[in-house]
Amino acid sequence: MKVEQIRTVPDRFEPIAISQGIRVGDLLFVSGQSATNDDGAVVGAGDFEAQAHQAFANVSRVLEAAGASLADVVKVTIFVTDISPFETIVALRRQYFTPPYPTDSLIEVRALSRPELMIEIEAIAALPEAARA
Repeated sequence: MKVEQIRTVPDRFEPIAISQGIRVGDLLFVSGQSATNDDGAVVGAGDFEAQAHQAFANVSRVLEAAGASLADVVKVTIFVTDISPFETIVALRRQYFTPPYPTDSLIEVRALSRPELMIEIEAIAALPEAARA
């Protein structure tokens, strides 16, 4: 089975030996995306919702590089450093996904890759027919 690396420009993941996304057959696996911009700076330090919007935007960007979108996501894993904004997370899921909603794991962790990061999102998408060629 063919394995294809998916990249966006700039690819901030390459220097740390991580693929932004890997396509295997009709599936796309998106690495954890946090609240960082193209320069690698953290967006929304101290603001959970701002960080979540940036993380979703970063996931979306990798999906689009493979010819997919958030509508194609079938599984999402959300890592947070504090589970207390659960209702905000539910509202964000309703904003970025549509029924049938993707399966989900929400995991509270002690820390992410930088101390100021509060959320990281990884995803698995079923590629649409147009992106399968």
